Amino acid sequence: MLIWCGSVMFSDVQAMVFDKDGTLADSAHFLRMLAQRRSRLIDARVPGVESPLQLAFGLDGDQLNPAGLMAVGTRRENEIAAAAYVAETGRGWLESLALVQSAFLEADQSFSRKADHTPCYEDGAETLQRLAAAGLKLAILSSDTTAQVVDFADRYELTPYLQVCQGTDEGPSKPDPILLEQVCGKLGVLPGQTLVVGDSQADVQLAIAARAAGCIGIARNPAAVSGLAGASSVIESLQEIRL
Repeated sequence: MLIWCGSVMFSDVQAMVFDKDGTLADSAHFLRMLAQRRSRLIDARVPGVESPLQLAFGLDGDQLNPAGLMAVGTRRENEIAAAAYVAETGRGWLESLALVQSAFLEADQSFSRKADHTPCYEDGAETLQRLAAAGLKLAILSSDTTAQVVDFADRYELTPYLQVCQGTDEGPSKPDPILLEQVCGKLGVLPGQTLVVGDSQADVQLAIAARAAGCIGIARNPAAVSGLAGASSVIESLQEIRL
């Protein structure tokens, strides 16, 4: 199948793999709140770490860095980064990690169901429906957990359009090419027949490392374009993906 994005054409495309947060899900506001809550809870136990933790998470005031740890890192990577700051206060590593994991769990309880706070972009649902109707195989590959990916797809009625919903639970994280290879294996296609769609450099590097057919970068904020260097094409809306 031929796929067009602006002046760029991709041929023999059989599947498309979408990132979730920032691509299909409007999650920036939620991730900011979660980062603030996590850092405050840790600071209550280890005074003085709130500001450096927020910077480490990718917060600059009320702005979330789309290339920062909260936006592209896995939960485990966020835990390890936070625990490193705690360990700098002289605590042992296992104690630091346990303290951070406890704070993260408490922060989760403040927001209940994540999917309720990360609505699907209108162009996301419409685009998945349109591409599925054309016969493309579709998947979500996210740095979020698989359970959260499945819940998001169910919450916004995307499941009928998707063959695979995969997160990053244990093991490698983006941009390790093994993740895309796993998804392609489940879809029954080759990476070279697959387009990756995402909003971060991790998605671009994933596509390149796995030798995908290409990467379509989605920059919903014009300032995010610079973070998508190397993408085959950069668009502002998923509606710009044309068959």
